[in-house]
Amino acid sequence: MHQPQDGSTHRSSASQADPAAQAASDAAPGAKVRTTIVNLIPPFTLAAVVAFWGFAPDAWVEAPYTLVIVAVAIMAWIQGLEFLFERHEGWRINRREFATDVFYTVLMYTVVGWTATKIADEPLMALKERLGIATPWLMELPFVVQALMVIMLVEFGQYWMHRLMHNVYPLWLTHAPHHHVTQLNALKGAVGNPIELVLISLSVVALFDFSLAAIFCAINMGGVISGFAHANVRSNPPLFYSFLFTTIRHHSLHHTALSYEDTRCNYGNSIIVFDRIFGTYRDGESAIVGQDDRRRLSIYEQFMFPFQPVIDRFKAGRDEGGKDKSTPSAG
Repeated sequence: MHQPQDGSTHRSSASQADPAAQAASDAAPGAKVRTTIVNLIPPFTLAAVVAFWGFAPDAWVEAPYTLVIVAVAIMAWIQGLEFLFERHEGWRINRREFATDVFYTVLMYTVVGWTATKIADEPLMALKERLGIATPWLMELPFVVQALMVIMLVEFGQYWMHRLMHNVYPLWLTHAPHHHVTQLNALKGAVGNPIELVLISLSVVALFDFSLAAIFCAINMGGVISGFAHANVRSNPPLFYSFLFTTIRHHSLHHTALSYEDTRCNYGNSIIVFDRIFGTYRDGESAIVGQDDRRRLSIYEQFMFPFQPVIDRFKAGRDEGGKDKSTPSAG
């Protein structure tokens, strides 16, 4: 079990994805056009989400299930693209992986979401009211600006929480299960220990007066970006997207199985520009992901992982005590 240490690695990039196969594909007739279209799928999907929330009637925005319906549609779209534009054969989704991913996605949208609301959003809203904090001018800003501000606020907190998880051992214990995934797929962003999932969901957005549509748009934007950043989709978005937003190349390198130290880069879940600003960005890609000799954890092991060192010490002490009792005394 690896223990994080202070500092960040800045080594050269890891393995590139199937260069021979890519070269052969590029030589095929019409390959450049197809490649360009596939590479533009993430930004086009993001633009479609922004357009939906930007033009959605108030009745749709205020409806209780619109956000969930859009989120499910995004996940289904990206998961479906894995069957059409597979990036790595070794990441091909199977029934066990899909069932695990769905379990964690449901957990994220129910228990984790409810917990984050109760321990962060509601207390912050009460504090906002008590202190008289008011920012109504935010709702006068263009819709797209509001949505970008929300996702940047959320991601700024996530960046530092994620970075702490790679540098503070107790926090690493909550985050390590996410790094034990041995393949990346569209729903893998939700896979992890529930403690980590709650911690990474916390934000200060409740202190500000953004429009509800902008908040929901930002949530779905994060779903698009993070979904593609975990997906087994052969798409490498152009620079206007990949400079600001996290891609599968960035995030696969963060999940590399080369070593624990090599994972300490590209912390942005959706916004990679924070890594560029704070010196933790690395270029490259890794087709081999996982930790501890790429051992895949069961759901039970993922849930128990943060407590395993204490459990192991207790068992070792109990076993040692048993040996002492069984050893006959001299004389």
